[in-house]
Parts: sequence; structure tokens; C-alpha cells
Amino acid sequence: MALTQHQITRAATLVAGPASLRETAALLRAEFAGLPTTVVDAMDMRDESPALRIGERAIYLAESDGHCWTVTTDPARADAIVLAQG
Repeated sequence: MALTQHQITRAATLVAGPASLRETAALLRAEFAGLPTTVVDAMDMRDESPALRIGERAIYLAESDGHCWTVTTDPARADAIVLAQG
């Protein structure tokens, strides 16, 4: 699955909004059914590069080989969105 520019722009708009990060994840899940979206502690992502940073919040893209997950900055390879704050 690849993320479109529209999906990335929409995700950035929602992440920049006033909703909590968990509420934002729920909104993304509802809007992009089938696109896994999760929230993790920023410490868990400390060695990774976000695809986007909006203030204190970060959007990471993840890809899967069917078994393991890897963080990617390439939307064409992304299978999921990971959100973190801090």
C-alpha cells in the first residue's frame, strides 16, 4: 500500500489540529479505513526520522514485509502511520 499526497496532507492537517494525539489517530483510522494508525511514546521513536514534524508532534511512516515493521520516509512504501508527541 502506498500513501497518497492527499493522505499525507490530511494526516498533517489533523495532527496540527487541537484534538489529542489519540483522538487524531481515531480520526485517521475512520477517514482512511484499512490504514493502520497507532500512537507511541516519543521515546520509542527516538532513533527514527519522522516523515513530518508539526510542532511537538511527529508523523512516522511504517512499512511491513508481512512479518516485521520498519520505519520509512518513503510514502510509496508506507503501510501504516505512527504518531508520537514530545
